[in-house]
Amino acid sequence: MAATIAGITLLFPSPVSTPAKRTTRMMLGRKVDSLGTNGMKSSSSSSSSARATSTKDGVGSTTLKMEPQKLWKLLDRKEREEPMVIVADPFALEEVGKDRRIFCEKFTIRSYDMGPNHTATIETLLNLLQETALNHIKSMGILKDGLGSTPAMSGRNLIWVLSKMHVVVDHYPSWGDEVQVDNWFIASEKNGQRTDWIIRDRQNGKSLARATSTFQAMNKETRKLSKIPEEVRREMESHYIECPIPIPDDHEDSSRSIAKFDSNRMDCVRTSLTPRWNDLDANQHVNNVKYIGLMLESVPIAMLKSHEICEMKIEYRRECRMDDALQSLTSQATDDEYCLVGAGGGGLHECFHFLRFENGGVVAKGRTKWRAT
Repeated sequence: MAATIAGITLLFPSPVSTPAKRTTRMMLGRKVDSLGTNGMKSSSSSSSSARATSTKDGVGSTTLKMEPQKLWKLLDRKEREEPMVIVADPFALEEVGKDRRIFCEKFTIRSYDMGPNHTATIETLLNLLQETALNHIKSMGILKDGLGSTPAMSGRNLIWVLSKMHVVVDHYPSWGDEVQVDNWFIASEKNGQRTDWIIRDRQNGKSLARATSTFQAMNKETRKLSKIPEEVRREMESHYIECPIPIPDDHEDSSRSIAKFDSNRMDCVRTSLTPRWNDLDANQHVNNVKYIGLMLESVPIAMLKSHEICEMKIEYRRECRMDDALQSLTSQATDDEYCLVGAGGGGLHECFHFLRFENGGVVAKGRTKWRAT
């Protein structure tokens, strides 16, 4: 009987063998070492890249000892390649995965990715989306500098900035879960480029989250938005794919609703919020994910303890820099009135959010849906 773990093949005797007669063989690359009842017998080559010794623990088993650096290199040498089995495919994920213009990246949810609810936070998911999109551009071979800038963009001092983001979270992964993020680009209007994602559970292919966004070009020197030059479109056009993400848009007028919402009537307000140096990204402004954290600062703790975001629609309006004095505002949206966000009741809660400068200029605004945990 044999088992393979991270490139190490172990051959076990049949169950009828006695402990005293058991022999274990360990294969490291092309070197083969034999373990017997008297310990390990090294291979004939004394220059083996991974040296190991063995000791008896007194109960018939063998303990292997290896230099920590050698063991780390050995375990890190072979990337885990576990097939993902899709048990349900409501969004035609299998067909999406066949297109080579779709970039896939695997992640493991770490302990520091979790929040107080013992699941990954909404900011963690957005960080995975951003990382995958940037690595996608890098894999194309057209990454010049900054965060995703192409050679044509760099020649014109242009960088990408996020203008809109729409995320639907079906299920939040937990510590140790392995997820796969699929990312692709869609040609959009002349002043923007659309980017879509799907986050899936690698064990069963289940959709965990879906997202779509619009990026615009901004001049790095003047900090003003710019039309996407034709040179940039030519760099990207072979990578575009017409595969819109399946996201419900039952609030197509949400932008108009938010625009009509009086920010002076917001129920929950946090003032004197100031971005730190570590909140800035390589483009020297506050990263879009940090905006989300600042925006949610005004959500009551009772709501955060009992609910989680299941849908978020955000519009980014202005750049934010270190030391800018900000205000975070939140209110719940109802049909006829505005009321304080609470933790009670069933169903979904829907909220308006504003992030603005102390002088009143809107930095970002959005609408979220919350479900009970």
